[in-house]
Amino acid sequence: MPVLGIDIGGTKIAAGVVTPGGEVLSSAKVVTAGRADAEQLWSAVVEAGELALVRAGVERVAGVGCGSAGPMAWPEGVVSPLNLPQWREFPLAARLRERWPNGPVRVHNDAVCVAIAEHWTGSAAGHANALGMVVSTGIGGGLILNGRVDNGGLGNAGHIGHMVADPQGPRCVCGGVGCLEAIARGPAIVSWAQQQGWQPAAGQDADGVGLLLSAREGDPTAVAAFRRSGEAVGAVLASVAALLDLDIAAVGGGIINAGGLLFGPMQEAFDRHAGLGFVRRLRIVPATAGQDAGIIGAAGLVAAGDCYWTPPE
Repeated sequence: MPVLGIDIGGTKIAAGVVTPGGEVLSSAKVVTAGRADAEQLWSAVVEAGELALVRAGVERVAGVGCGSAGPMAWPEGVVSPLNLPQWREFPLAARLRERWPNGPVRVHNDAVCVAIAEHWTGSAAGHANALGMVVSTGIGGGLILNGRVDNGGLGNAGHIGHMVADPQGPRCVCGGVGCLEAIARGPAIVSWAQQQGWQPAAGQDADGVGLLLSAREGDPTAVAAFRRSGEAVGAVLASVAALLDLDIAAVGGGIINAGGLLFGPMQEAFDRHAGLGFVRRLRIVPATAGQDAGIIGAAGLVAAGDCYWTPPE
């Protein structure tokens, strides 16, 4: 029986019906703009989920998996996403269980769900020790160790965006200094380029798309901005590999559209900082689970729970 997977983002709610093998049968997206309070935002979750079920021609599912930004109380599924101020200590798992009572309901960090998707059906499939990483508006990650999700003490393992990339770097929204996210996330790349004097070409916006177009046209400041981001990610990946002895790191998110402008410096920095043989063996690859990664990974919490749902006993 298929599973309903739900991905709760800052601008939209995505849902899909997913087979036990990880194939997406249907999907639906509902924007969150204008949802002013907790119940209105919850109604967007219901709308997306029900629409996905209708599109798949399915009335019952084996369970519901859901990925949400944190912080959250895990595994209870009580969420307070930083990017969704409408929800503070919102009992997401309990509400999902009330709406779709058949089968288990499981809620985890959205970046962990992306890591699950990459390990289950994407570029990290077949590897026992993997990092799934998202570089986008923010930077997050999830860990698969010995073939199973590693949660850490409170379900927060994998927060690679808040590893220190530069002790003298900019202050991060988390309150720390020099976090990878403060340097390498999309808005930070654009902000740094603007501070160095970059301006978008005529007719282009001063955003990541405009910066990428400038870099592809050879603008030296735009190229340097992506290099700075890629080098920060590569250096942090060398530290993660040294700590965890990983096989592979699958890097996804909107910023990977930069291709070699980002991945070239990333690999160069990794090679420069990775000295030990077991560290150098880490493969850094683009994520391949695609736009439905959040849905697929959320479904994996139920459909492949032996590997991906590992709460404390």
